[in-house]
Amino acid sequence: MPRSRRASASRKFVAGLLAAAALALLPTLALAKKSDRQQPMNVEHADSFDGTYAPNSTVKLRGRVVITQGTMKITGDLATVHFDADQNVDHVQVTGAPAHIQELDDAGNLMTGDAAQLDYDNIKGIAVLTGNAVVKQQGRGEAHGDKLTYNTQTSEMTGSSSGDNAVHMTFLPKPKPGQPASPAPAHSAPAGGK
Repeated sequence: MPRSRRASASRKFVAGLLAAAALALLPTLALAKKSDRQQPMNVEHADSFDGTYAPNSTVKLRGRVVITQGTMKITGDLATVHFDADQNVDHVQVTGAPAHIQELDDAGNLMTGDAAQLDYDNIKGIAVLTGNAVVKQQGRGEAHGDKLTYNTQTSEMTGSSSGDNAVHMTFLPKPKPGQPASPAPAHSAPAGGK
């Protein structure tokens, strides 16, 4: 087998192994605070905006954008808020250096995500992070990839990378009773990438 095919097959095997490990951890991952989706969505900062608050419309926010909803906070340089036919916030697209999302679960654990672009589905609670994406879960671990999809309601996550970059994940051990949770490890760049 030529060397490039062996490397490709090896990468696919490692990616499959990482996916299986992630699925095994799903029951222990943190869930977003249930009350957040029932809270109003607020724009706390933006240098400017334009658009119409109407059925099936959009509003664009520019410059130091901060959007909050309960414990969820989204920040970035440019945000487009999409409204559905009932004028509810359907989804928000954010770009930044980086675009950022954070949210607490019902136990008070913090989830953070950073990427060049963030597309947040407010109805389903799904964040799609694209471009140097990182998702960290306090006391549980982190994932890095070109694209990470994180469900804030179930903590289900999928990830992918292309080219020579590889998905990188760190799983923290569950602390024993009476011991503090492990701090998130300092991230070192995976071979051939970020």
